[in-house]
Amino acid sequence: MNLSQSFKMAVKSIWGKKARSVLTMLGIIIGVAAVVIMVSIVQGMNRKTMEYYESMGTNKIDVYAYQWGGKDVSQDLYDYCLSLSDLVVGVTPQGNYWAQNGIKYGTNSTSNMEYGSPQIYLGSDQYSVCNSFTIEKGRDISYLDIKNYNQVIVLGARVAEFLFPYRNPIGETVNIDGYKFEVIGVYAAKDPDSAWSMDNMAVVPYSLSRLLNKNTIFESFTVKAVSKEATTKAITMLDTFLSGIIDSDRGYYSVYSQNESMEQDKSMTNMLSLVVGGIAGISLLVGGIGIMNIMLVTVTERTREIGIRMAIGASRASIILQFLIEAAVICAVGGVLGLAVSVLGTLVAGKLLLDTVLTPGVGMTIGAVAFSVVLGIIFGLYPAIKASALQPVEALRAD
Repeated sequence: MNLSQSFKMAVKSIWGKKARSVLTMLGIIIGVAAVVIMVSIVQGMNRKTMEYYESMGTNKIDVYAYQWGGKDVSQDLYDYCLSLSDLVVGVTPQGNYWAQNGIKYGTNSTSNMEYGSPQIYLGSDQYSVCNSFTIEKGRDISYLDIKNYNQVIVLGARVAEFLFPYRNPIGETVNIDGYKFEVIGVYAAKDPDSAWSMDNMAVVPYSLSRLLNKNTIFESFTVKAVSKEATTKAITMLDTFLSGIIDSDRGYYSVYSQNESMEQDKSMTNMLSLVVGGIAGISLLVGGIGIMNIMLVTVTERTREIGIRMAIGASRASIILQFLIEAAVICAVGGVLGLAVSVLGTLVAGKLLLDTVLTPGVGMTIGAVAFSVVLGIIFGLYPAIKASALQPVEALRAD
């Protein structure tokens, strides 16, 4: 008997016991759907996390340094960061100012915003590069703005929308605790739907810290490296530099990159994906055991048929092949149906849990169906071998 005939006989046997075949497939359907949905959710979470890190900016180095009772190290640190031009593309002090009355324009005040008044940062002309912001309207802060102590401001998208809902803010003047600032630019939105949006902010030249905070000392800096490899090298160089100028008895410093957190989160989600996939895969094994159980029943029911085939010359290999094909077809059909269920389940879960359109990966779906077929072959092997081991005379005597 050739492969085509074995396949036809397997399909005929499955179709002849439709109810039992469907119930047998149910374990595979549930198993495939569980694996694909659970792994897709974890991968979706990982993708959302990576997108968040991307929006914050990769290859960023957060530097903190302070020394009390001694020399102010902020300017030395800033100059050293600027000197690493082969490793970094931007450096900015990371100062901030809390406006008691918010940012005002006419009768509008950000102190009345739904999610609270925005944070006002004091940054350099490289602030947007270091923090992955892009200008949507107007221009960014320039070196001359910093040098000349120009009272200019760049608004985050949410702040601009709140203060200027029906007009272009460029060239308008806003008031911050009695100080007037000209709006020169608006950043493009980064996460407009978040309650704690990164767009709820504004940036002024860091040289205005003398005006707003009555000091010129900065303890925090953000450095943007050119690549992942440059980030690692820059961290080492910054650590060495700071260890040489900070007295550990009278000061403290730290150098940290978000790349480390990103890699840790990525490793954790990958491990979680394996664990969740493994747990869900148990249902596939249960489905495989169900396949073996049904195939053993099938062998018992068709003992006489097997005896007749062997009596007229069928080889053990053809008997084994027939039952393996039958098990593989059941699992393949169950895998395809499980895949259809998983696509729908993933879409629903993605919308409810992550508020995004989530679909299973192509590689994972193909792998899940292929694994279900392999599972059918593995669990169908014992019943097939048992069927082929029957003695023709004894098989023919069966009822």
